[in-house]
Amino acid sequence: MQGRMITPASELGSAPLFRTEITLDTGHGPVTAATLTISSLGVHEARINGRPVGDDVLSPGWSSYEHRLRYLTHDVTALLTERSVLTVLVGNGWHRGKLGFMGGRAFYSDRLGVIADLTITFADGHRQTAVTDESWRAGGSDVIADDLYDGQTVDARRRSAKWYAHGGEPEWFLPVRALDFDASTLTPYIGPPVTRQDVVTPVKVWRSPEGRTLADFGQNLVGWLRFTTTGPAGAEVRIRHAEVLEHGELGVRPLRDAQATDRFILSGGEDHFEPTMTFHGFRYAEVTGLPLEEVERIEAVVVHSDLRRTGTFECSDELLNQLHSNVVWSTKGNFLDLPTDCPQRNERLGWTGDIAVFAPSAAYLFDARGFLADWLADLAAEQHAAAGLVPFVVPDVLKYLPEVPEFPAPDSTAFWSDAAVWVPWTLWQAYGDRTILADQYDSMTAHVRRVETLLSPAGVWDTSFQFGDWLDPDAPPDNPAKAKADPGVVATAAYYRSATVTAETAALLGRDSDAAEFRDLAARVRAAFNEQYVSADGTIVSDCTTVYTLALAFGLIDDEAAAGRRLAELVADSGYRISTGFAGTPYILDALTRTGHLDVAYRLLLERGCPSWLYPVTMGATTIWERWDSMLPDGSVNPGEMTSFNHYALGAVADWMHRVIGGIAPLEPGYSRVLIAPRPGGGLTWARAGLDTRHGRIEVSWRLVDGEPVVDVTLPAGVTGVLSLPGKEDVELTG
Repeated sequence: MQGRMITPASELGSAPLFRTEITLDTGHGPVTAATLTISSLGVHEARINGRPVGDDVLSPGWSSYEHRLRYLTHDVTALLTERSVLTVLVGNGWHRGKLGFMGGRAFYSDRLGVIADLTITFADGHRQTAVTDESWRAGGSDVIADDLYDGQTVDARRRSAKWYAHGGEPEWFLPVRALDFDASTLTPYIGPPVTRQDVVTPVKVWRSPEGRTLADFGQNLVGWLRFTTTGPAGAEVRIRHAEVLEHGELGVRPLRDAQATDRFILSGGEDHFEPTMTFHGFRYAEVTGLPLEEVERIEAVVVHSDLRRTGTFECSDELLNQLHSNVVWSTKGNFLDLPTDCPQRNERLGWTGDIAVFAPSAAYLFDARGFLADWLADLAAEQHAAAGLVPFVVPDVLKYLPEVPEFPAPDSTAFWSDAAVWVPWTLWQAYGDRTILADQYDSMTAHVRRVETLLSPAGVWDTSFQFGDWLDPDAPPDNPAKAKADPGVVATAAYYRSATVTAETAALLGRDSDAAEFRDLAARVRAAFNEQYVSADGTIVSDCTTVYTLALAFGLIDDEAAAGRRLAELVADSGYRISTGFAGTPYILDALTRTGHLDVAYRLLLERGCPSWLYPVTMGATTIWERWDSMLPDGSVNPGEMTSFNHYALGAVADWMHRVIGGIAPLEPGYSRVLIAPRPGGGLTWARAGLDTRHGRIEVSWRLVDGEPVVDVTLPAGVTGVLSLPGKEDVELTG
């Protein structure tokens, strides 16, 4: 880009509005093309003559700014006139706003800025450019406060028609200056930008016991509210957001210190408000300053990365359908520019462990190739800067937080750091494009080689901090890492999987010596696992559901039948309620299924008592909860500090639902060859699933007729498959 990164010469007391005027060169015929390439320090909203240049919001999102600052290019040909005004409003966003759970802000810089190139092409080939430089001006805007966690304040009295009028530069606009900025960090988006996706209106508006006006949108979602109103100049409308109600009022305690409150000050005329410099996770809103009938017309705007929906699922059990819908909505809410843990409290970080286990579900539900490839580029950049260490979160803002005695020093950590290997492998399996493996190969191998240096003399990974089977339902509420499963068993199992996958990746890419190295490493880790953790009678150290689950799911033991029997016994002993944490839960149904305990898997899936997948559904959940008991049976919120109602990780069960109930799984990467293997059970009488692949759409539906499944399959032309049904010979299928 030719432009400079510019910033206001002095603080303006509001989100700065940058401005320049453009007069088209004459004598070259009509404009045939015009593009605006733009990025910012902070989140921006660009307009030409008052009209937005694109559909994106919250751009350029959050990337590892020290290494990658993304830009977008917009076609603005239709927006230009003979004399135009280009304005860019810049808010704090992730760059200068609050980040993390320690109350800090401005970790990347205390200055906001914009960099842009406008290139105009005329009929005769002449080009005219307008780029950010010291000729621009900046003034105060109507956004007098903005923060992703706390919300946005808009004062409509400050709005001026002069902002967008050529020749009418407001007299209060001031000079800008160029920042010392490393332009080599600029990079185009790999994935899609964030856009408005849907609009939801209230299903109910009422007065709370304390007399407050509350609106229920019927769905826990992520975005903001917009409305148009009139009222006296200086009057204020205030909106606070939350995911749940508690004791009949807005349940804000789970937000911790995130205020999640937008304020709108009226001009005295008709005002339209839409706070696009923040976002909230909410189902309920408390509205002050609007009459009840106007609250009934207010709109909730759903925003997330612009991902195409690819996979569907439905069955005869309405609770399972709602569970699946909850997974979809949690994906939407947390796939806002990067895969976050939660979208509502003072956190919203790209925890690596969450996406490591959830990626297969996400890659079925949405075309997540570019979205996750973009995030993986940040992961690799952070990892490279940290000598091969994959951080707990990407982008890694935790490195800027003050040391907390009870929080571990950063080190490679099972499941979390394994995202470097598992997520690229998932994308390869889902989409069949080995480019992602080539792009991430150095990152994958750096992780595996670094962890090799952390193994104990016995060859297992038990020498450093582990989150382990995080959020085991039997762990103390204030110590979610204190799980039943031995952390060394969990870590070593995860490491074996990473070594095995990296060996396969090396072979696919023709890195034969690397493939041999990692195959040998995986074999040594497997042998050490069995020597250190598996007794002669097949008992695995700590003898709980998660350790058998991981040993089976990752292929660590030879006597799978005995391990499967013990796993089924432990599940029955738990009353078919969840007894696994973060590590075991995504894989337990597969471990049961592969060892012949499909009936046990279904009983576990369909259990309604707490803890279970369906307990939140019976409590009215519309997204996946962070804790099995985020809300207690009496309707009160879990008293723990970590209580999110929109956390997709435990929704990783959707992957099993797609493959085992729906019956769609890849036999070859990218679904060029497909396994159609529905396994009816649990009293289900029918199911249907569909998936858009790069080859076309796959559809499977089945129903029970006299107790036997009747299956309909549609495959795209050129795609082959295998139909596998219980007690039947496999059947070869063609498109």
